[in-house]
This record gives sequence, C-alpha cells and structure tokens, in this order.
Amino acid sequence: MPKLSSQRRNGREADETRNARELLVLPSAQLKPRSNNHKATARRAQPEQRKNAGAALENVARKLLVEIGEDPTREGLVRTPKRMANAWEFLTSGYRADVLEILNGALFNEKYNEMVIVKDIDFYSLCEHHLLPFYGKCHVAYVPDGRVVGLSKIPRIVDVFARRLQVQERMTNEIANTLMEVLQPAGVAVVTEARHLCMLMRGVQKQNTVVTNSAVLGLFHEDRACREEFMQLISHRQMG
Repeated sequence: MPKLSSQRRNGREADETRNARELLVLPSAQLKPRSNNHKATARRAQPEQRKNAGAALENVARKLLVEIGEDPTREGLVRTPKRMANAWEFLTSGYRADVLEILNGALFNEKYNEMVIVKDIDFYSLCEHHLLPFYGKCHVAYVPDGRVVGLSKIPRIVDVFARRLQVQERMTNEIANTLMEVLQPAGVAVVTEARHLCMLMRGVQKQNTVVTNSAVLGLFHEDRACREEFMQLISHRQMG
C-alpha cells in the first residue's frame, strides 16, 4: 500500500477529527440559545421535529460510546443510545415548558396575607459545566397580595427550571423571579440546597458538601423579621 505524504495524512486526520466533532453536536436547527430571561416559554415542536431530535440524540450517544472505547453493538449497549435519548428528552423538558400553561387557571382571588410555605421540594438538575447531576431540596415561600396559587403548581414551576442545564444560583433566582412576576405577591423567598456530583465523584471529591442558595424579593428583602421567620420555619428540616 502506498504511503501517504505527511501533508495528506495530516489533512485526512484533520478531516476525521472535524467529522467526529460534528457528530457530537446536534444540528444547529435543533439547538436554541438559552435566554437570560427568567420566563419559561413553551417551545412546542411538531411530532416530526421531536422524532428528528430523538434520532440526533441517539447518534450522539452512539458516537460517544465509540469515543470512550466501547462497542455500541454489544448486547448490553445496543439499546443504550435510544434510552439515553429518551432520558435527555425528559431531563431537559424544562426548555419546552410554559409556566402559564402549567398554572392553567390555578390562580385564585383570596383575602389572605400571611406567609405560604412549600418546603422540601425534591429536584434534580444538570450542571451545565460538566453535564453531571445536582440534586436536593427547594423551599419556597410567598406572601399573597389578593390571590393564591394551587399548591401543587409550585413544585411544577421548580421542575420547569430544574429540568434544564443549570447552575444552582441561576435556578434559584429564576424560580423566585417567575413566582414574583406570575403571582404578583407582596414577596417571594426561595432557598435551594443541593449536592453536586461534579464535586462528589470527580474534582475535589468532597462527599458531604451541600451548596445552599437563596433569593429574597419584595417583603422578604425589605422586612428582616419576615425573612427570619421564613428561615426559621425551614431550618429544622435540613437536607439529609
């Protein structure tokens, strides 16, 4: 077999590397830049578009298995690309959610102006830096100003923002800002506690580290007593 010149060989290797990278990236039509706006807007795709997105994710998963040295045709991995595609569709479903649709008329006029707390809301999200999970609990409080929301809707709003590529700080703010805008209460407070697998199973490998973030708006920001009452009411149930 004739030997390739160094220039031709380097050129072919560059083409192969470029092709490999292209296989690891979804088609640009299926990638939408993340908005800095805290609103959760619906991204409704037609069935054919969702089917194409699923196929693209399967191709990415299959190529990933090859790149880490595995054989995607062996028995245990044959269906892994499809499973992975389905999992990522679910784990990133927050991008296609709409807060107003989730609320679905669950706002009610009510003359109640005391604190409402929904605490210990489990959430699971993905660190956008390493694509590894972080998980924990979210505590939400608001002081109504003429209307209340169905209690089950608050955990659903938490899920909207958790099921995206996230950093915990931004997720906490997004939940608080959205509730403030949608409910228009006297104030909103959100505290999140989470363990990050990017700190547990790699990197610093600190197994007992819990990250806590808070966001306080309106009355909770202005009134120290209100803020302290909220913190006291959630403090006896720390993440285990």
